[in-house]
Amino acid sequence: MSNKHIKNALISVYHKDNLQPIIEKLNQLGVTLYSTGGTQQFIESLNISVIPVEELTSYPSILGGRVKTLHPKIFGGILNRRALAEDQTQIAEYEIPEIDLVIVDLYPFEETVKADASETDIIEKIDIGGISLIRAAAKNFNDVLIVSSRSQYDAFLTLLTTNNGSSTIAERKKFAQDAFNVSSHYDTAIFNWFNNDQEAVFKQSITQAQVLRYGENPHQKGIFYGDLEGMFTKLNGKELSYNNLLDVDAAVNLMADFIGAKPTFAILKHNNACGIATRNTLLEAWKDALAGDPISAFGGILISNTTIDLPTATEITNLFYEVIIAPDYTPEALEVLKEKKTRVILIQKSVALPTKQFRTILNGVLEQDKDLITNKAADFTNVTVKKPTATEISDLEFANILVKHTKSNTIILAKNEQLLASGTGQTSRVDALKQAIHKAKSFGFDLNGAVMASDAFFPFPDCVEIAHKAGITAVIQPGGSIKDNESVAYCNANNMAMVTTGIRHFKH
Repeated sequence: MSNKHIKNALISVYHKDNLQPIIEKLNQLGVTLYSTGGTQQFIESLNISVIPVEELTSYPSILGGRVKTLHPKIFGGILNRRALAEDQTQIAEYEIPEIDLVIVDLYPFEETVKADASETDIIEKIDIGGISLIRAAAKNFNDVLIVSSRSQYDAFLTLLTTNNGSSTIAERKKFAQDAFNVSSHYDTAIFNWFNNDQEAVFKQSITQAQVLRYGENPHQKGIFYGDLEGMFTKLNGKELSYNNLLDVDAAVNLMADFIGAKPTFAILKHNNACGIATRNTLLEAWKDALAGDPISAFGGILISNTTIDLPTATEITNLFYEVIIAPDYTPEALEVLKEKKTRVILIQKSVALPTKQFRTILNGVLEQDKDLITNKAADFTNVTVKKPTATEISDLEFANILVKHTKSNTIILAKNEQLLASGTGQTSRVDALKQAIHKAKSFGFDLNGAVMASDAFFPFPDCVEIAHKAGITAVIQPGGSIKDNESVAYCNANNMAMVTTGIRHFKH
């Protein structure tokens, strides 16, 4: 028979939040409750009868609470196969009660690690009994219902109320599936803490997921794994799409390099900045970011490193955009921005971003450290006779940040902390430069006195020659080409400044 009525329940949880309604409902249904330690005391505080597991096992909780439920009278009651005569004989012989329901909430291992606790405290938060109870009850889902997480309490209470204490095998199997999700995630977290990147083993687990409207294209399925609510407060607009999320990620990573800088505004399209500027006021930064490419800005992702004010919001509403991100908004600005009902408005929270990146390829996965190096003037090596001016140094720093966040091969042209143009995703560095020059001129920018940044070294001096003829006066690049001296020689012969960083910033 697939429907099972709960007669006996074992409850052992770390957190007691939202447990009371379940306890009261089980008591109302006449379910016999078994429990341990703090959970037992909690149930007793509700004036509800509960049997301590010590009374069942005839053993006390020992070793500072490390051993409480690890006993045949507990696991026999859970793993007992009701339809198997041999199991029933042994259950009767050893006077083991059938346990139909197990409710467990594991020790908070991940939270303890995040709190920078001592190794001793972290080790003590590795749950042994709880994880064993979860696996045993989930394995025997034919006869036992397992509730393995506080996130399941509402669903379980609804099931109890709707079914009057009964469950179908399909319901028990779903709870078992969720239980193995909980246990595997827990074990992954423990392994990764112990491993600490010592061994090259790919183990990642994220239990939160959001099904998207579709993937990169409508015929592709898309899912986001992670906690968006932990990253943003959403104030307005529709659900973020797969492509929105890719652009939002690019925007957040770009603006992370401008935290603490003067007001900076960026506009992104297809993961690349099409406009960005740093100014004394946010309104000026917005206007100059938009001027960088007002055509590509249509339908883009907007991001600011400071609070959006009313004057800036008023100007922004003249453009169609998908998403806007900022640390905050003034009430007046928010009122203006919310007039566009479908526009997504996000407040970015202060959250540590991952330092690893993963990508599926072929029949496996690539992993790498995130490119977190931001070259400053102190990191520059002057390789030409002419040294960059203070203004050029500021622009070189600015341009080199942008080159790090732009698809390779890329060239960035900047002036007065404004993106004039970029050549993105080209198979040739020369093509990237020509694309950038053409684009800058098409929007009326004067390249005289501008700087050029390259994500990788120049294999030949052709790029610096083309840049010089366009008016570029200073160049930043990683260096490292066997023909670096030819590019340096051209700069020296034409009164150009060049600095190298020793750091390549490919982005594929």
